[in-house]
Amino acid sequence: MHDVLQLDITGLPQAWISVEQAAVHVATRSVAWSLGDEPLAVLRGGMNTGTGQQSVLEVPAILALRGSSRLNLFDITPCFSKGKVLRRDRQTCAYCGSQHELRDLTVDHILPASRGGPLSWMNTVAACRGCNALKADRTPEEARMPLLFTPYVPSRFEDFLLKGRRIRADVHEWLAARLPKESRLS
Repeated sequence: MHDVLQLDITGLPQAWISVEQAAVHVATRSVAWSLGDEPLAVLRGGMNTGTGQQSVLEVPAILALRGSSRLNLFDITPCFSKGKVLRRDRQTCAYCGSQHELRDLTVDHILPASRGGPLSWMNTVAACRGCNALKADRTPEEARMPLLFTPYVPSRFEDFLLKGRRIRADVHEWLAARLPKESRLS
């Protein structure tokens, strides 16, 4: 089952939520508007004794909630994870430029951790095991292994693509259409 993309009323992504959580929003009429080629799920309930009809609730793939957002998520740096770094860098080694399976990649500290380099978006890149071992405990300049691309902090839309593992195609297209022009995820 896919996750539902929850937006604020202005269309800014807020969270990935389950179909059950989205159904609560639909049932309580807290959805301002919704998008998607077709409902993500159709939930059926009991029979109405007065009308004899079964209750049906359609859950959209993208929904925007009424009211204003409590905080501006663009002011928050996306949560760092090694898996998201590998996907941000499109499974490409920052040193040799070759693409690899996720299992064959590591996350390399540009300034080594042993020398005070933080585990952060701007100090890490995807690296194949061979290049990571060759670079060892040195900076790219010291190892004479220049970076082929620079690290960056993903935008809010990029972050939602990086962390959403069960994204329906129309939701992926909606998010991808809002990526910054310079995004590697385009």
